[in-house]
Amino acid sequence: LAHRGSGLLTAGGRQPAAVHALVHLMNQALGNTGKTVSYLRETAVADGLNDLQDLVKAMQAGQVETLVILGGNPAYNAPADLDFASALAAVPSTIRLGLYEDETSAACTWHVPQAHFLESWGDGRAWDGTVSVVQPLIAPLWSGRSAIELMAAFAGEERSSGYELVKAGYGEDVWRRTLHDGVMAGSALPLETPGAGGGWIGGDLSALAAVAPADEALEYVFTPDSKLHDGRFAGNGWLQELPDPLTKLTWDNAALVSPILASRLGVTDGDTVQVQVGGAEMELPVYQMPGQAADSVALALGYGRDFGHPVADGVGFNTYALRRSGAMHTALGTISGAVGKYTLSSTQDFHAMDDRGAKEVQDRAEEFIREVEADAWFHDPEHAMHGGHKLPDADLWDPLKYDGDHAWAMSIDLNRCVGCAACTIACHAENNMPVVGKDLVDRGRDMHWIRVDRYFSGSPEEPEVRFQPVTCHHCENAPCEQVCPVAATTHDDEGLNVMVYNRCIGTRYCSNNCPYKVRRFNFFNFHKEESATTKMAYNPEVTVRARGVMEKCTFCLQRISQAKITAKNEGRKLKDGDVVPACQQVCPASAIRFGDLSDDNSLVVGQRTDLRSYTM
Repeated sequence: LAHRGSGLLTAGGRQPAAVHALVHLMNQALGNTGKTVSYLRETAVADGLNDLQDLVKAMQAGQVETLVILGGNPAYNAPADLDFASALAAVPSTIRLGLYEDETSAACTWHVPQAHFLESWGDGRAWDGTVSVVQPLIAPLWSGRSAIELMAAFAGEERSSGYELVKAGYGEDVWRRTLHDGVMAGSALPLETPGAGGGWIGGDLSALAAVAPADEALEYVFTPDSKLHDGRFAGNGWLQELPDPLTKLTWDNAALVSPILASRLGVTDGDTVQVQVGGAEMELPVYQMPGQAADSVALALGYGRDFGHPVADGVGFNTYALRRSGAMHTALGTISGAVGKYTLSSTQDFHAMDDRGAKEVQDRAEEFIREVEADAWFHDPEHAMHGGHKLPDADLWDPLKYDGDHAWAMSIDLNRCVGCAACTIACHAENNMPVVGKDLVDRGRDMHWIRVDRYFSGSPEEPEVRFQPVTCHHCENAPCEQVCPVAATTHDDEGLNVMVYNRCIGTRYCSNNCPYKVRRFNFFNFHKEESATTKMAYNPEVTVRARGVMEKCTFCLQRISQAKITAKNEGRKLKDGDVVPACQQVCPASAIRFGDLSDDNSLVVGQRTDLRSYTM
């Protein structure tokens, strides 16, 4: 109420319609409508669940002779009570257009390869209704077809290409102008101000009445996975191995429970429990998640695949089997105590220094992440961030003096970092890192060059979470350089701690001596016998490492070199912003800054001289 017209209430997509209606009414009462929230009237709204139920009934009754499925994977993720796969088997002729062969493709008569959206012509509307043209970046690699091209063939259209089909929906002048501008002028939908009695919002809010669950019942929440979404990316090894932002689990999903519920059940991380939801049962491992409501269990979707894919098959648990059409997002169920054990591979608590493991790491978090209350900061900003235990500066060697033209450095603003791990996956793609699999991750042999640590503080009921990206610090007097017997890791004249791969003999002394534990060792030849398609994903500017070689963050040395070449060809010096590492490029919060310390006007110098700056 104190911020009328400048606040905003939102409801998650999993909430029922009555909750959304109440939120709209509250925004209207607070004067937010037309200021922080705007409304558009959708002209055509499909009820996907009811349509799917009607389709399954028609299939079961033998009323469907030919079924064409455009994308989607209903044989895997349709509500379990519909038994879509069995209904599909009753249809004489089935055709599936899809990017990949999956559960639905395996159950269909025909599979048609679908062109990726980056290979296809199309059009669409932005959030405000503005029409824009989707242009392909490349020609289809495997002779794929888009949905509009397939449907045009069924309809007997003379036009066959996506370009011709999209263009036909515009006049020549409008097409040229839209293609030139990127958007169609004046195509935005008009904004409307809904009224409480106009049928848009309001109506029967009785569904919001509190529902008293049965004794011992828990609320189960079905949620898309943070990496695999609804399972469509399960075949991507990069994403399977990317640690979840909060649990830090890889290659698995688990039943997320609060420490309170875990204590009540007498279970701990990795214990398997018997879950009963909607008449279905499943054994799932549990993982304790601070902040999870005591009587609520979160189940990530997208795992437990079985369609002949070497990466996706047998990974995790198919929680779609517990989901019913009457409870798509939340359901009531029960849980029993431990019935077994299951190995969960997490990347968070590996490098503890004593037997207390994760507790020891958690206790020392305040040494890793320095925080201060705002009042203390404003009272004494020069000393607020630098209290506590700090060793005196006493170098064993003379400070390095850089003879090169630059002194590269990185600064990360932890106030901005949201822990999304986009930097981790971008680094993985940029630098041709291998996927090692669940077993090696469990042994602490993950190959990510940049990890995002997370720490909890406060009570398990209402914790606060801290994220901290950790990469190679390119130490001036690097401990790794001092112990390498063959000078495979050394310092260059621009401040980079570099690796000479063909010198490395794999002693791993450097890894043992690294205080940040950011060096990675190739225990196996992960790139051996890869297909030509897989090799197409590699960055040609970066060496593909072999077995027995140590590797780590290079500050994207290849990008530094490219920026230097470009500047030289343009007859100028490098300027701030010319070099953008992959992690900085994808960071949605602009938390990562990279630049030249010898340029006093660079952003990285500004961050490193900020009073909030400290070294880990």
